[in-house]
Amino acid sequence: MNTMTLWHITPWEFAALAAAALLVGFSKTAVSGANTVSLAIFAAVLPARASTGVLLPILIVGDVLAVLTYRRHAHWPTLWRLFPAVAAGVVFGTLFLVWADDGIVRTSIGAILLLMAAVTVWRRRTADGTGEPEAVATRTGRIKARSYGVLGGFTTMVANAGGPVMSLYLLSAGFRKLGFLGTSAFFFLIVNVSKVPFSVGLGLIDGHSLLLDAALAVFVVPGALIGKWAVNRINQRLFEQLVIAATVVGGAQLLLR
Repeated sequence: MNTMTLWHITPWEFAALAAAALLVGFSKTAVSGANTVSLAIFAAVLPARASTGVLLPILIVGDVLAVLTYRRHAHWPTLWRLFPAVAAGVVFGTLFLVWADDGIVRTSIGAILLLMAAVTVWRRRTADGTGEPEAVATRTGRIKARSYGVLGGFTTMVANAGGPVMSLYLLSAGFRKLGFLGTSAFFFLIVNVSKVPFSVGLGLIDGHSLLLDAALAVFVVPGALIGKWAVNRINQRLFEQLVIAATVVGGAQLLLR
C-alpha cells in the first residue's frame, strides 16, 4: 500500500488529521456517529483506500477510552445478539472490498444511512422510550438486531462507517444516553479489533500507516476528555438529535464525495 507517512504530508494536512483524531475521541465519549466527519477528513487528506487502514487504529484508541469511561453501562444481552450478525457483515464487507468500486460503495452506504435516519426519526416519534431495550424484549427486536448487525458489520468493514448504523439501531431500540454509550463502546472495541487481521490482509495497515497512527493517537485523548465533560451537559433529547444529525451529515458526505 502506498500509504502517506509523516514525511509526505504538509503541516496543514497533519493539522487536519489531528483535528479528525480529536473528533474521534469526542464522538466515542459523547456523540456517536460524529466521527463520520473524521472519515471524510482522512479520505480527503490520504488516498481513499489507505485512509481506512490509517483510521482504524485511531478508532480503536477511542474505543478503549470509551470503554474505560462507560464500561458499567453496557447492555451485554444486546451485544451477544449483535455479534454473530456483525461477524457475517464483516466477512461480506471484506469480500466486497476485493472487487467493489469505491464510488458505488460510498453511494450505497450514504443512501442507506439517510434512509435509516429518516426511519429512526419516525420511530422515535412513536416510541415511549421506557422499558428494556427492544433488542432483547421482542422477537421483532431480535430480528432487527440481526439485520442492523449485518449492515453494521458490512459498513464498518468497507468504510469505517458502522458508527451511524449502530447509533440508529441503539436509538430505535430505546437505549438511554449512558446505556447507549456503554453498549456502543464495547461493541466497537470488539468489532474494530476483529477487523485488524482483515485490514492487514488487504494491505490497508502496514508499518507506515502505524507510524502515522502513533503520531495522531495522542490527539484522541483530549477529544475523549472533552466528550466526557460535554455528555453530562447534554439532555437525552438533544443527545438523540445530535446523533441523528451526525448520521445525516455522514450519509450526505458519503453521497457527495
